[in-house]
Amino acid sequence: MTVSAFISGCEGLTLSRIERQFLGDSNPWGLILFGRNIETPEQVERLVASFRDCVGRHDAPVLIDQEGGRVQRLKPPQWPAYPPGAVFGRLEQADAEKGCRAAMLGGLLIGTDLLRLGINVDCLPVLDVPVSDTTKAIGDRAYADTPERVSRLGAAAAEGLISAGVLPVIKHLPGHGRAVVDSHLELPRVAADLSALSNHDFAAFRPLADYPLGMTAHVVYEAIDPDNPATLSAAVIETVIRQQIGFQGLLMSDDISMGALQSAMPQRAASAIRAGCDMVLHCNGLMAEMLDVAANVPALGGMALTRANAALASRKTPVTLDEPAVRAELASLLATVGWEA
Repeated sequence: MTVSAFISGCEGLTLSRIERQFLGDSNPWGLILFGRNIETPEQVERLVASFRDCVGRHDAPVLIDQEGGRVQRLKPPQWPAYPPGAVFGRLEQADAEKGCRAAMLGGLLIGTDLLRLGINVDCLPVLDVPVSDTTKAIGDRAYADTPERVSRLGAAAAEGLISAGVLPVIKHLPGHGRAVVDSHLELPRVAADLSALSNHDFAAFRPLADYPLGMTAHVVYEAIDPDNPATLSAAVIETVIRQQIGFQGLLMSDDISMGALQSAMPQRAASAIRAGCDMVLHCNGLMAEMLDVAANVPALGGMALTRANAALASRKTPVTLDEPAVRAELASLLATVGWEA
């Protein structure tokens, strides 16, 4: 059956009859899970398996935002706590080798947690480079305040995920760090000139441009396209993300149900694809909106299909690890900057 170019959410802890019918009929490329979908490990495993049963693909992507800190869908006491990116940055500033080692171990352990549940894609690392007035929606999710350090730590976290058999998603292309408002609620606008953006914001993504999955930012960059956020801007996607940054992997939108986007849902979905997104991400689980999205995205084909297949083919066999020893090492490293789970 033809796969559709979108990633769906779902409403609760189990798939309803209507959701099962919808997923079977529309066949989205993947499913994304949020806190509302998570209760126990056994329940999450059943939900993941149920989705894959609906779409008939045993390796269908199941995504989650498991960064650590505020953005951690799998929470204690059922799952371990992990620090936000800025904690790794503090350690890396004191000792670059130890900071990157800790970020890699964090990714490895998060990936191990996820794969145990059947989740095979994590929307991490965050490669946004903050400035003095960056919105708290990014805040301590950012690793550091220079593109070089963000890239190093983001690559370390991503390699940890990959070693665990989980695909990372670099975000938010081409950079959310200058946003001063929360794109979950309203549309950020960035007035910086192209040189400043290229040397600061875009620079963090270039060293990771060969990774297989990326996510856009709902941010207007006035120097490039004053009318449309990156998600809906052919100019940003083609000239910046694809050419200047060099990202050639599968590009998904950020969640199109966020408040930054104001047009009707059918228009949001169609506009994201038209602008150059390979995949539309819709997260809130509202069936009426999901139907609109499914009706306004194409079948996955052409370069989008090639990129999607390449991403799935790039998944590695998980490494064998002494999990208690790795957790102890990470805890020891993080204790040096005062972080405890």
